[in-house]
Amino acid sequence: MKIFSADQTRAADQATMQAQGIRSDQLMERAALTFSEWFMNRLGQGEAGEVHIFCGPGNNGGDGLAVARHLHLSGYVVQVWLLPADKHSSDFQVKRQHLPPAVPCVELNPEQLPELPAGATLLDALFGTGLSRPLEGVAAAVVQHLNQSGASIYAIDLPSGLFADAPQHLESAIVQAQCTVGFELPKLAYLLPQNARFVGEWEVLPIGLDQNFIHNITVDNHFVDRQLLAGRFPKRPKFAHKGTFGHALLLAGSYGKAGAAVLAARACLHGGVGLLTVRTPTCAYQILQTAVPEAMALTDPNPDFVTELPDLKPYAAVGIGPGLGQQEATAEVLRQLLRKAADNSFALVIDADALNLLGSHRELLDELPPNTLLTPHPKEFERLTERARNDYHRLELLQAFCQRHQCYCVLKGAYTALGTPDGALYFNSTGNPGMATGGSGDVLTGLLLALRTDQRLSPLDAALIGIFAHGRAGDLAAQQTGEAGLIAGDIVRFIGPALGELVSW
Repeated sequence: MKIFSADQTRAADQATMQAQGIRSDQLMERAALTFSEWFMNRLGQGEAGEVHIFCGPGNNGGDGLAVARHLHLSGYVVQVWLLPADKHSSDFQVKRQHLPPAVPCVELNPEQLPELPAGATLLDALFGTGLSRPLEGVAAAVVQHLNQSGASIYAIDLPSGLFADAPQHLESAIVQAQCTVGFELPKLAYLLPQNARFVGEWEVLPIGLDQNFIHNITVDNHFVDRQLLAGRFPKRPKFAHKGTFGHALLLAGSYGKAGAAVLAARACLHGGVGLLTVRTPTCAYQILQTAVPEAMALTDPNPDFVTELPDLKPYAAVGIGPGLGQQEATAEVLRQLLRKAADNSFALVIDADALNLLGSHRELLDELPPNTLLTPHPKEFERLTERARNDYHRLELLQAFCQRHQCYCVLKGAYTALGTPDGALYFNSTGNPGMATGGSGDVLTGLLLALRTDQRLSPLDAALIGIFAHGRAGDLAAQQTGEAGLIAGDIVRFIGPALGELVSW
């Protein structure tokens, strides 16, 4: 699914009206009816209480007026409040004329804003994607009044005061919605941590925008869902054998961190790798052989951490980092691995301590082979680049980093972002807060290593499938354990079912 900018959203509306021969107020009516049906399915008349709809002077306000009419005709108790303005959009004026006289419609008095009754539901239709500057004056005062009301707020399209795809001062007046409902495609603003307290939960409702326009337009940002992944994960051939799916090498573990090697190894095996060898210090040998008998253990001479790089000829992909430690001897192993990878055809996955070693030896970043896959969390990513000023700046850093080093970079978190060598960003739709637990990243590394070992998959497809299946496995696990009780080993157990779902699409 594509993520449009505010300008592209407006262009999609225009293309739809032209292709379908409809007016802008008719497209607005379609969106308002869709929202109203969604709202009525979510909140019955008794549960919604009085519905107070706050409308601005533009098309977002027109949406609110049309919603007010639909809810009123369905029996809801509706009160409309209008933001004072000298001018109104033409579609606003059309919807104002269509509002039944029985619906109270009052212009807000900035000197005495209305007292909102307990149990009321507020609909925010003040400003949408057209907003280009922070709210001030009466508009800002109204937003602050809504936020202080304690009522449930539902935002139509965007919480008023929030920009669709650009940073802003977070002390600005911005509606703090319980839920935001967008149309057709998600907006970048929905996906960023700094906006979470404004957006709340969010949903996107289809309103029949022109699919040819959506298909043909080029975007920088994508939302990874079932539609995007359909057909990307091939079914296993009937006469496949272990060599079909490749031999992977995992360099992981150190004294006190053998568990990271175990989790990554298990995830790699459940991710479908044909063969797995784990290079680990001798202290982890018995642990690994007992916990993961399906993997081969190739022990390092050092008892506590990895100090030597084995022969790399047998392997289609190499993963390095989980529980590895950050000793200087291990940094030298990473340096040798990067140089050998540049001269060979195996894929490379870098995580955890290996990322921190890159951060402390930044000269090694210039030796990353093309299509290397890195999996940092935000702090690890800052060590590779710089401290981000905000979430939008972090995405700019991610794009620049991937383009400069021609690599793929999985920036972990809610809506994990995948950066690509061509500058495109992909935001994952699966996962839950229960996955914020030690070892979850090691599981992701193992899964990605398995998928990069599978020569049937492109680097992009392997990364997309990996982040989606990892999150989906966490969702399946949470259904059994609950989010609070979820541990990394639970995610491993559901990798197979998550990948199985992908095959069937």
